[in-house]
Amino acid sequence: MFVYISRTIVIRENLFDSNLIYVMINCCAAAVLRTIRYLRCRNITSIYCSLHGATVQLSQQRNFNCTRYLNHGEYEWKNPTSEEEVVHVTFIDKDGKETKVRGKVGDNILYLAHRYGVEMEGACEASLACTTCHVYVQEGFLGRLPAAEEKEEDLLDLAPFLKENSRLGCQIILRKELDGIVVRLPQATRNFYVDGHKPAPH
Repeated sequence: MFVYISRTIVIRENLFDSNLIYVMINCCAAAVLRTIRYLRCRNITSIYCSLHGATVQLSQQRNFNCTRYLNHGEYEWKNPTSEEEVVHVTFIDKDGKETKVRGKVGDNILYLAHRYGVEMEGACEASLACTTCHVYVQEGFLGRLPAAEEKEEDLLDLAPFLKENSRLGCQIILRKELDGIVVRLPQATRNFYVDGHKPAPH
């Protein structure tokens, strides 16, 4: 059986030993690593490299447990399974309108805002590449958050209307000790359209 990993690698299983495989390698190091990962997934313990005419034992295999993946923000659309994981959050928009929601431990503030229609843009999808989820955290809760990493600090320096209690909403993950947290949206963020149109969350 032939398996094409890329245009430059061909793998052929040895019919006499399911744990031995012949490999013709004539490619870059990255492709070799992809080949080794493929072999480990197939529980192959040794390979015969036609390039060097030698059998090589692969290093000890590592086992992985996989769960079903979630898309960005999908977790936040799930309701709490018990009162013990409920975290109450109050959003205040730029016009002073309050939106009180029931989040849960592990929720990302940005995606929780999207679920309940709060106008927090999040243009970069929580990849730390913009400041459109800029929020002000109520003083009593600011100290309960982990310290901002250098990348977040650098982005906040670019945010309009920066304050001492400014944070990026996408970097706030709810924990039980944040129950009752209040976050306020600034008057504007850098990515909003000039005419005031607010793009829908994506």
